[in-house]
Amino acid sequence: MAKIGREVDTYYVIKALQLYVEGVSYREIERLLGVSHVSVMNWVKKYGMKAPRQTDYHPTYKILNQKELAEFFAKPENLKGSGMMITELGDKYMLIRWERFRQG
Repeated sequence: MAKIGREVDTYYVIKALQLYVEGVSYREIERLLGVSHVSVMNWVKKYGMKAPRQTDYHPTYKILNQKELAEFFAKPENLKGSGMMITELGDKYMLIRWERFRQG
């Protein structure tokens, strides 16, 4: 992880906050980004982030390299029935995916 003096690169702050809003736990963010979960908690507090608590779904995510990402998108069945977001994570990509809300 890139530190600038004692400051963490804002790239990682933004990624951590994106993951938090998507429902990823502090400990999991620590594992994925290599930043302390305490730092993530402090950023959430500092920037006043409020993540809506999802009760109807839980996002899943995969860490893929460029080739695996291309293979994933080559299969139409992977693109139906869910929303997804891709974010760069160092030399890999994180694909966050969640099923759409079902109408009750």
